[in-house]
Amino acid sequence: MISAFVIALLVIGTAASGAVFKPGPWYASLDKPGWTPPNWAFPVVWTILYVMIALSGWLIWQAAGFGTLFVIWLVQLACNAAWSWLFFGLRRMDLALADICIMIVLILVFVVLALPVSVAAGLLFVPYAAWVVLAAALNRAVWRLNQHVARS
Repeated sequence: MISAFVIALLVIGTAASGAVFKPGPWYASLDKPGWTPPNWAFPVVWTILYVMIALSGWLIWQAAGFGTLFVIWLVQLACNAAWSWLFFGLRRMDLALADICIMIVLILVFVVLALPVSVAAGLLFVPYAAWVVLAAALNRAVWRLNQHVARS
């Protein structure tokens, strides 16, 4: 039971980074591609994904304990938390893009390694992988469309 509580706290802490480093007026002023999801979609999708991330982490913890797979889960979570700070906090779209690309690799490695341990844990990360790939493409597009914009 303690493991579920700790995992939930880690995921809530990660989600909080998005609440602390909000898009705000700076992001609203940026040029975005026409395929950008509507603003309301981000908190809805992320809430669902964070529940899935937490459940997946708990399933891996239950199946394998603290090992390589759980460390990968932790590191991808740290990358997830860092993205909002890099993109919205520091306004470093380039560093945020590097971060999210690392996150994609970690998510995919997690899926591949988790499936033999817990099919459910691995499958819970598939929608997350898809959304993060979309987010990375959006990050790249916004960065390219706004390279002329100062960070301050």
